Amino acid sequence: MKEVIVSKFGGSSMADYEAMTRSAKIAINQNSNIVVVSAVYGVTNLLVELSKKSCDSEWNDIEPLLKEVRNKHERILEKLPSQNELKEKVNKHLEELNTLVKGIFLLKECSARTYDSLLSFGERLSSLIFAEVVKENTEKDTQFFDVRKVLITSDDFNKATPQIDIISKKCDQHLYDAKYGNVLFITQGFIGNSIEGHTTTLGRGGSDYSASLIAEGIGADILQIWTDVAGIATTDPRIVKEAKLIDEITYSEAAELATFGAKILHPTTLSPALRSNIKVFVGSSYEPEAKGTWIKTKVENAPLVRAMAKRTSQTLLTLSTPKMLDAHGFLFDIFKVFNDFKISVDSITTSEISVAVTIDNDVTHNKKFIDELSKLGKVKIENDLSLVSIIGNEINHTPNLARRIFSRLDNINVRMICLGASKHNFCFLVNEKQSDDAIRFLHKEFIS
Repeated sequence: MKEVIVSKFGGSSMADYEAMTRSAKIAINQNSNIVVVSAVYGVTNLLVELSKKSCDSEWNDIEPLLKEVRNKHERILEKLPSQNELKEKVNKHLEELNTLVKGIFLLKECSARTYDSLLSFGERLSSLIFAEVVKENTEKDTQFFDVRKVLITSDDFNKATPQIDIISKKCDQHLYDAKYGNVLFITQGFIGNSIEGHTTTLGRGGSDYSASLIAEGIGADILQIWTDVAGIATTDPRIVKEAKLIDEITYSEAAELATFGAKILHPTTLSPALRSNIKVFVGSSYEPEAKGTWIKTKVENAPLVRAMAKRTSQTLLTLSTPKMLDAHGFLFDIFKVFNDFKISVDSITTSEISVAVTIDNDVTHNKKFIDELSKLGKVKIENDLSLVSIIGNEINHTPNLARRIFSRLDNINVRMICLGASKHNFCFLVNEKQSDDAIRFLHKEFIS
């Protein structure tokens, strides 16, 4: 029995007619069963801007954005040989988008639920057009599919939580022919449907996550992530030109890389794949012949240092109070505040009377959150830092590793260190302006 494959194509792979045609041929050549697509490149940013300007600008400022959304799709439509029926469907979506934006403009309000409906148009439009591009390149039965029939979520708009058990049952019901038939389904990433029937989104970057959830739902063997780079590199090539592509990497290493700043994968992507032991491939739709990177449970080579990443725009928040000394339950009180405001912590260190955590810079703009923490102790905030991570294997069981790291950083002030929680990660906090240098020094020491 042939392997069941879910292929996901990002925005750069949907950029124009040529990119869509290239992506369609890859999906056909790979014998994909389901193809999940992002919005046409740049459209999601335009929709986000529409949500803002519709609330505080004149209609003359809004119309050009709506026109640009239309133009991006019509430029692709113009190159399709047969387009009359498709153009009618696309126009209907664009008119619906126009009506929604007018409603936001008149009310001067864009609720979280409305925002998700607005952003959903990017994927809904691109998938409609891409399905037609695929049909132009294959005789295989190709069907457009609305992912909201199967990707059921909570009603936490803007960052909805997938309902795993329901998704599996819905996939059995609606996508049986993708696995056992000879049908190629084209569907959307990023969006879902609440149990009540309202359009939701999984948060920015959630298209990869959607594809992974669908792969899990149908019991796929392989999840392919097609982007504009030919795999996962040892670090960002824009920082280190000697960065190397990685042939294979474990789920654990890839998850650490995604969480701590590597842009190529969304941090949540790997969870469903890992749960269901689905092999993940990352490759370039612009260089489909390149080797790419395989993410697996086990790999042949497990080096001490595999790769490096950085997470920018970080804040070091320190809470200090003598009340912590020999007291129990104080950490609970602190993190209850974080929980109440739904704020995640990237790394943490403690002393007898202080707790220091790293969070995104934007969090410090939440005055109510800072006020609540201030009731527990003195809060100190240091902005514009970067969390640099060294990803590898047996990192917390390797003698002299710290010496090798910090001997390379003798001119860089390290504000915080986090080691021991994971055998795959050593991370530390530095000034954002020095983060690139830190990665260059360490890449030369361990990889180059």
